[in-house]
Amino acid sequence: MAGQKRVLLLCGDYVEDYEVMVPFQALLAYGLSVDAVCPGKKAGDICRTAIHDSLGHQTYSESRGHNFALNATFDEVDASKYDGLVIPGGRAPEYLAMNGSVIDLVKKFEDLRKPIASICHGQLILAAAGSVKGRKCTAYPAVKPALIAAGAHWVEPESMAFCTSDGNLITGATYEGHPEFIRLFIKALGAKISGSGKRVLFLCGDYMEDYEVMVPFQSLQALECHVDAICPGKKTGDLCPTAVHDFEGDQTYSEKPGHNFTLTADFEGVDASSYDGLVIPGGRAPEYLALDEKVIQLVKEFMESAKPVASICHGQQILSAAGVLKGKKCTAYPAVKLNVVLAGATWLEPDPIHRCFTDGNLVTGAAWPGHPEFVAQFMALLGLSVSF
Repeated sequence: MAGQKRVLLLCGDYVEDYEVMVPFQALLAYGLSVDAVCPGKKAGDICRTAIHDSLGHQTYSESRGHNFALNATFDEVDASKYDGLVIPGGRAPEYLAMNGSVIDLVKKFEDLRKPIASICHGQLILAAAGSVKGRKCTAYPAVKPALIAAGAHWVEPESMAFCTSDGNLITGATYEGHPEFIRLFIKALGAKISGSGKRVLFLCGDYMEDYEVMVPFQSLQALECHVDAICPGKKTGDLCPTAVHDFEGDQTYSEKPGHNFTLTADFEGVDASSYDGLVIPGGRAPEYLALDEKVIQLVKEFMESAKPVASICHGQQILSAAGVLKGKKCTAYPAVKLNVVLAGATWLEPDPIHRCFTDGNLVTGAAWPGHPEFVAQFMALLGLSVSF
């Protein structure tokens, strides 16, 4: 195996929440090294994110998302040291496209013919850098005039999940297309996916944590898994509102409204035997899901059959209520320690908070910063891998 692939993620304030975190954590879970940078900022600084969603109005809504922590310094970036570039959308590209240092950086990646993956409004930066001239390109539809003016061959997105590629350039319309967008990018980097085709079930509920459902959901879809999301009392196409949990200087996490997450299957009639694994996101949903006997029975079926189960944050409230933690080693969000200990598990301290643990068929994590470990450990249980 060649050396670890290195990817640069180009960020800015009010970058779209999913469009920065999903590729960032998915690529880390697959074993790549990812540096997230923003002009004028250094490692450890944050970029505020924006939640863009379609609520039936003439354009998308915007609300405040998570605070995204950068892990590298923009002024120290050397394009020659990276294998590829990812440009998220949101509002950040509007001002990043006016930044000469950003444009010079993108041009270096283009001159080196390294894979560049850009989504939604990120293509404004490509247009400013002259990277789309004569190239097939899609984007969020509102970006069409700028791309055409920059000489691109515009490809109308058939849906908001549409992606296209032309040479080293990969473009997508919105975060709905992340599975194909990420898959095209890692394959452009030389990835080989093994163990695809697994069937995974997500146990969802209203006000589950925004990242804790979408990051693992799309990370697994990008590896060509069939992923279904269900919620008691709801059916295919229904929505679950999500919650954004973040630390902003208070004694506990803050909560803001997140995206609306679309379910892909009916809860009634779900058959655990037709799935290879189960994922339980955290947030506030587990508090009430733990009281639902059908949920409890479903979880027991997965655990009793020793199929891979991955639960994060407050999701362990459901495992505790189901009585499946006795004798298990388990971590969770620290406030859930009482539930875990009372359920007969051996408590594993999540220090630091991104620590995740595997005990037999069970993967547990404390919070969304641990997604790279959480997804990677679940992949291992499923027999999924990405190699270069």
